[in-house]
Amino acid sequence: MMKEEWRMHSTIFGSLGFALFPAVIAVFALLGSLTLPLFADVFPYDVVALFAHALFLLMGVMVGSFGLMGREFMNRRFGQASLIAYASRSLPVSERRIFGAFLVKDTVYYILLYVLPFAAGFAVATPFIGLDPGLAVLAFVSLALAFLLGLSAVCFLSTLYARSVTLLAGTATVLAVLALAAFRLGAITVSAVLPPYAFFLDPAVEPLAISLLLILVPAAASVLFVTVDYPDRTKRFKNSLDPLAERVGTLGSAHFIAKDALDLLRSEGGAGKVIFSFLLPLGLVWVCLRVLIRFIPGIDPLVVFAVLLGVISATIYNWLTEFDSFTSYAFLPVEVSEVIDAKLKSYALANLLPLGVLVLAAATSGGAGTFFPALAAFASVSAYTLAVTVYLTGLHPNVMLYSAWVFLRYLLAISPALLLLIFASILDPAYAASSLLLVAPAALLLSRGRMKWQAWEMPGY
Repeated sequence: MMKEEWRMHSTIFGSLGFALFPAVIAVFALLGSLTLPLFADVFPYDVVALFAHALFLLMGVMVGSFGLMGREFMNRRFGQASLIAYASRSLPVSERRIFGAFLVKDTVYYILLYVLPFAAGFAVATPFIGLDPGLAVLAFVSLALAFLLGLSAVCFLSTLYARSVTLLAGTATVLAVLALAAFRLGAITVSAVLPPYAFFLDPAVEPLAISLLLILVPAAASVLFVTVDYPDRTKRFKNSLDPLAERVGTLGSAHFIAKDALDLLRSEGGAGKVIFSFLLPLGLVWVCLRVLIRFIPGIDPLVVFAVLLGVISATIYNWLTEFDSFTSYAFLPVEVSEVIDAKLKSYALANLLPLGVLVLAAATSGGAGTFFPALAAFASVSAYTLAVTVYLTGLHPNVMLYSAWVFLRYLLAISPALLLLIFASILDPAYAASSLLLVAPAALLLSRGRMKWQAWEMPGY
């Protein structure tokens, strides 16, 4: 499985390009750590540590949705996405053993890919910022725990989803009720929400034990209840392409948009994609921001949430391009730019979902006074992040961002704008409206991206 991961990524953009991906993370961690003393008055070290642990928790959430994607991979098992994980269909090896190995592989692989380089960059910076180098070891352990916490939790939920949507819905309802009750009782604290962060601040036995318990129990349950033997069944649908295309005919590219909608609705995990790769990360971001208010009194959570919502909403483009290769259009009189245009229109329609989330957040948090700056920030950041993604990755964002060079340019293009917006909103939330300046470079990047990817085809693996 380790060799399979390497083969898939290194084939697409070369062994060196993929091998340097952790180096890019280490360099950015080093540079970010060196700037900590400059912003210590605004962002104390414990707040930065909270951000880092929340970030790695979200990474674990993204990686952990194996059960969600299982059916999707199986439906296309004769294509490029076939995995060793389904060897139980042809070899005398149990699904539990294979899935257990898969969890171990993900743990080792992604800790080496993400956590270790981040901790290494921080370790190099500690002598220059007056921190104990031993703190880097503690950071490595706690960040790994945060990553595994997200991975195991979502792996468990997605395994429930693979078993039964009703079972997942019931479990999610129970967890939501318990969380609401804990919030009403005042039991929601940083330590309760993120025990690895509590362990980083105070490396005691109790937060470590709680972290390990929250990791091992869901992981063990996932292995026990895993299924990759999805029953073959014939699915029958009415011909909905033309009727759906007529409804969106005024937008142009009607049949492409209709195809994107049907792909999302009919693919396995349609609702699960929304839950695991969008709504759940947004919920975690909102909780972290509510906690952050206690550390930074001047921060407006709605505006910062809108900025981050704009970045996360760009993952909708990943849904629209998932498993979709231009090869399937090659025998038609269609150009790559036409497909990209259609994806952009589909993205605009799907972006009504995060817009609704922003409206809900404003209504429930009492942030109506800053709604319009937040709305401007969301729309501008979403458009700009999408434009950068299209320019750098074309129709293949799910794999191209693992290239060190592409990932580096992605970070350099997006990070400065986001940081400036967040810092400006701390001074005055109204300054978030200046994000509208991002619309012009977004339009330019989209125009150039359409031409750039006209003649490129993703290598097979």
